[in-house]
Amino acid sequence: MGVLGEAWTWLTTGANWSGESGVAHRLGEHLYVSGVALLLSCAIALPLALYLGHIGRGGALAVNISNVGRAVPVFAVLALFMVSPLRNAGYVPTIIALVLFAVPPLLTNAYVGMTEVDRSVAEAARGMGMSGGQLFLRVELPLAYPMIMTGLRSAAVQVIATATIAAMVGQGGLGRIITAGFNTYNTPQVVAGAILVAVLALLVETVLVGLDRVLSPLRRRRTV
Repeated sequence: MGVLGEAWTWLTTGANWSGESGVAHRLGEHLYVSGVALLLSCAIALPLALYLGHIGRGGALAVNISNVGRAVPVFAVLALFMVSPLRNAGYVPTIIALVLFAVPPLLTNAYVGMTEVDRSVAEAARGMGMSGGQLFLRVELPLAYPMIMTGLRSAAVQVIATATIAAMVGQGGLGRIITAGFNTYNTPQVVAGAILVAVLALLVETVLVGLDRVLSPLRRRRTV
């Protein structure tokens, strides 16, 4: 039996799913950290990007500043927090590191989506008497929606995959399964943990694609 077969055996063993060190508990921790980080990232990046894209000023600078975060390793940021007063703040350092990692794709895609709205369409809407708020809600936001969702899907997958770093500083999540496997030289467990993270990322991507198709304002207009 190869490593993949042994990993499958590990995954299908009920004892590995129960208890505080089991898959079910670690999965809940992973979803919590990833979900909080993604929600905070959206709350920071999307309003800023949409506003700057709407007014057409300052967005390029904001995008360039946020992209600096891509050049800094997430683990380096987390290590820096772990020697600060935040080291005893539970998941806070991990969540902050993930937020810094997730903001750039959200901010960039939302801003680009807004700036790519055809200006002639926007001017026509203004000519019809639309206010700035109406223009944003009825024209710019629906047209920018595909790029916004692309950024959200990218950020979600990256956050889920990167949240395994929480295990490097003793926090929970699926990364603990991987590190426990390394510590005990249990290669099948390491592979099983990696498979769990990959499947979770693909599952979230699939869910977001489905939501995109359901919520797309352009699609709803075509079906009306």
